[in-house]
Amino acid sequence: MEDLRPLAKRVAEELVSSEFAVVLTGAGVSTASGIPDFRGPQGLWRVVDPSLFEITYFYRNPLESWRLFAARFGSLREVKPNPAHLAIARLEQMGLVKAVITQNIDGLHQAAGSRRVIELHGNARYAVCTECGRKYPIEDALKAVGEGRLPTCPVCGGLLKPDVIYFGEPLPPDALQEAFTLAEGSDLFMVVGSSLAVSPANQLPVVAKSRRAKLIIVNVGETMLDDIADVKVEAPVERFMPMVCAIAEDMLSSRSGCRSSAGLT
Repeated sequence: MEDLRPLAKRVAEELVSSEFAVVLTGAGVSTASGIPDFRGPQGLWRVVDPSLFEITYFYRNPLESWRLFAARFGSLREVKPNPAHLAIARLEQMGLVKAVITQNIDGLHQAAGSRRVIELHGNARYAVCTECGRKYPIEDALKAVGEGRLPTCPVCGGLLKPDVIYFGEPLPPDALQEAFTLAEGSDLFMVVGSSLAVSPANQLPVVAKSRRAKLIIVNVGETMLDDIADVKVEAPVERFMPMVCAIAEDMLSSRSGCRSSAGLT
């Protein structure tokens, strides 16, 4: 098995020396929590026609679409963060990561303790009213679906839909703007668990790199931007990220210890 410690040390050094590091995560962060990715060998699109997750299909067949969502994503509320989520959250707590931009809809970054999370594709733990925009816990909507009823807004009566971005829907403009602003302001941009196959998320590292940020990619398999990465790590993120976190924490502790010692002389 490859010794990942030298790479983990290099990534930790880059994080500790950075002023504004931003992390972009994809489905590969959550696979260790038991959530299949979308495009991999065991991915969702291998067993489900992606057209069934188009927004036009949802409005034509809302109850059937809700049943499909319930079958595929209804158990997400029972899934727990894995060591990659926890490591990223800890890096934020240490002040080394300023924000997490995610393509995932599972809410596991927040469950792990990350505070500044920009969700480009929404969050499957909520339902949103298609009329008034109010949001509700997904459990309320799933209960109605289980009883054979369409979930509706208790305030205005509008149709509820999962608060995720379906094919054919625009990304949330506020989240998208914030993500690009973060990329532009970063001096270190780290991609974790994404093949960078989906636009516009895959443009964020390009924007960061164009502003002279360093680019680190941690992913099993090739990505669309390996050729411009300063560091590419081919390793399971749930194994690699805790290593980075532990080394970075030791570096910060040593630095703090040196400052304390200097103050005593």
